[in-house]
Amino acid sequence: MHNTATPERLSLMLGLLVLMLANVPRYLAGNHENRLMLIGMACAVVAAAAVVHWRLLAQAERARLPTLLRRLCFALLGGLVLMGGWHALMTAWISWQLLIAHGATLGLLIHAVWLWWRPANEAPSA
Repeated sequence: MHNTATPERLSLMLGLLVLMLANVPRYLAGNHENRLMLIGMACAVVAAAAVVHWRLLAQAERARLPTLLRRLCFALLGGLVLMGGWHALMTAWISWQLLIAHGATLGLLIHAVWLWWRPANEAPSA
């Protein structure tokens, strides 16, 4: 069986977990109990998959994870700033809950594209 665990995939899973958690305040404010229950179950599944993925990583791959998590944090912060600017210029005021959810979504997308377009010297060895 081929091991497909990579730190890049784990960072995306953790970003997805942050994205789902960023939607919780929005669902709480809107009294969306069903969506809140579904997002809670999805968080549990993604968290369990992330733990399994972590256990499958070799020590050398685990050492690359802090750099990827810093990039994820920068991407999430950048997504929040960009969405804040977009909504300030293009829309009427939205709730902070929606701003956080949209910012996390854009941040995860930025992180995924950043991983996809990384330079060849940063590519993992096969």
